[in-house]
Amino acid sequence: MSIPVNDWIAHHARFAPDQQAMHDLASGRRFNYQQMHERVERAALYLRDGLGVGNGDRLAVLCHNDTDMFELQFACRRLGAIFLPLNWRLAVPELEYICNDATPKALLYGNEFAAEAAEIQRLANVPTIASLNNGGDSDYEAGLAAASGTVAAPHRVLTDVWTVMYTSGTTGRPKGAKITYQMAVFNAIQCAMTVELTSKSNNLVFLPIFHTGGLNVYGNPVFHTGGNNVVLRSFDPAYFLALLTDKELNLTHALGVPTNYLMMAEEPGFATADMSHVVCLGVGGAAAPLSLIEDFGAKGIKLQQGWGMTETGPLGLMLSGDQAISRVGSSGLPPMYVSLRIVDENEADVPQGETGELLIKGPTVTPGYWNREAEHDDFYTPDGWFRTGDAARQDEGGYYYIVDRTKDMFISGGENVYPVEVENVIFQIDGVLENAVIGVPDDKWGEIGRACVVLKDGSNLNEDAIIEHCQGQLARFKVPKQVRFMDELPHNATGKVLKHELPRD
Repeated sequence: MSIPVNDWIAHHARFAPDQQAMHDLASGRRFNYQQMHERVERAALYLRDGLGVGNGDRLAVLCHNDTDMFELQFACRRLGAIFLPLNWRLAVPELEYICNDATPKALLYGNEFAAEAAEIQRLANVPTIASLNNGGDSDYEAGLAAASGTVAAPHRVLTDVWTVMYTSGTTGRPKGAKITYQMAVFNAIQCAMTVELTSKSNNLVFLPIFHTGGLNVYGNPVFHTGGNNVVLRSFDPAYFLALLTDKELNLTHALGVPTNYLMMAEEPGFATADMSHVVCLGVGGAAAPLSLIEDFGAKGIKLQQGWGMTETGPLGLMLSGDQAISRVGSSGLPPMYVSLRIVDENEADVPQGETGELLIKGPTVTPGYWNREAEHDDFYTPDGWFRTGDAARQDEGGYYYIVDRTKDMFISGGENVYPVEVENVIFQIDGVLENAVIGVPDDKWGEIGRACVVLKDGSNLNEDAIIEHCQGQLARFKVPKQVRFMDELPHNATGKVLKHELPRD
């Protein structure tokens, strides 16, 4: 049976028109569901009549976080178009590749990206470009003001594609994951079940909306429940702390990566900050160190570790707040509609406790990549399990631990070393703000570990202290042989460490 797609915003505009839907912090704009519904309708009319976007067309958006992006996403549903958010951290040649691959009918851009948009239009033959300006004078606001008429949304079923989201492409050309309406609906249901989302939720969107963390955890799930999304244009740890402690704003949910919370915990006001109104602070992208979880736990805030990928909707694992400390390092259990396996190189299930590649299946998993249909078998097993590329293990209680990306593993003296395990040990050292471990070539051992470490202000740790600490916690082959101290680690737009950019010479 083909289940039709419903319009979430139109639904809430009928049932709770005065309920606040969006709050854009940069511009101060606030919209209830009726106002959002009307802007989405006008956006669809503008895209159709002004930019020529129609059924099946891709709409590219290159913009810092802005409530306009959510409007455009839902306007795509009303047109039957496909939303194509672009990573503004990428260089023009990388964006040119994406636009040549996805062939958008139009590109909307924030004013700060006007030059890049013009260049992309020229290089990728994008028919039309138009400006956004965070509520200020722009092609978009003028188009909304002039829009008239009605939109008859084409029929869509849950298995149809709503969004194409390109992966980071750190190991090759970016791939456009197809995000279906089914993935969005089941992800919204599972997020609500695991982190208590309701119509009263106030979620802070600060990860980039071009990334699945900003769009889908917990942005879209909050719209699904009829709650409110507070949109932050860019991350700043002091402002982040101020927002989370603002009783009038009353934020209940947010998702970040460990770096975001580590930086906030270093702010002078963190020790006395009252966040008792917060329901869930989710953490993903990497395992959160025990010291960080304990710092927040002392304030009554349980950081909930999770795991997911663009291709998995994204929620694939979540650790309950009650297990945050007792199961530290675990990414938790799969939500209700997700199935997981851990397999060896022959895709046979490994015994519980052993490490293998994590496979996933369920209604939140992508059906494939844009223009990569011929490569389907590279990403899926013959019986339909998606190969995540993550190394994982399960403990005796059935809880899952993401050991590392299989590509980040290195072999030292014939033994597999998973950097996350070493990084968690280094995080135990007082004075370490952030660290990342990589394998570098060695004549004797093949590869050895190098720890790249950022120290907290005032710390006087040296290489010997870090290696000595690891020697008391890890097998000899896992202990890093080198330590590089750095002012900062390279991060992507979500705050995740870019290990391929760390020094290897």
